[in-house]
Amino acid sequence: MAAPTRTPRHKWIEVGLQALAAGGPDAVRVEPLAKTLGVTRGGFYWHFEDRRALLEEMLDTWERKSTDDVIERVETEGGDARAKARRAGALTFSEALLPVDLAVRDWSRRDPAVAERLRRVDNSRMGYLRTLFGTFCRDEEEVEIRSMVAFSVAIGNHLLAADHGTRDRAEVLDLTARWLLA
Repeated sequence: MAAPTRTPRHKWIEVGLQALAAGGPDAVRVEPLAKTLGVTRGGFYWHFEDRRALLEEMLDTWERKSTDDVIERVETEGGDARAKARRAGALTFSEALLPVDLAVRDWSRRDPAVAERLRRVDNSRMGYLRTLFGTFCRDEEEVEIRSMVAFSVAIGNHLLAADHGTRDRAEVLDLTARWLLA
């Protein structure tokens, strides 16, 4: 008789990240995740000691995907610094990563360990932006300002509900990017 097939570890992490994005860390519970996967909760314990271990691996996955994987893809696809900055922003705040990023930001307000991890991720992102802006801006203050404004716009765009007169949001974001990358 063949051994029962186990749900792969990465599937638990994937549905955990989906639950986090949809309802925050309190939504990441073993029973509902097992139901989503169509398995019993017993399979969870083949991979994780407890819920906290799953949460840690989810954060590890989010951190890797939103920093190392983004930077690697941007660098592999190439282009000048301006094209790389646009691509990094698009990938970092893509439909796949943005909901988790926003959930982690919210979670970090209540959990110091998550706040520290978010700080590390944001520092990595800012460091990459500084490197890119530094290729065409020689003034260190200007590099810092452009990096801060670019990152703030990338995050704030998803939280801002303001209208832009006769322009739509996409047009204003494009104008902002052109200004920052000039």
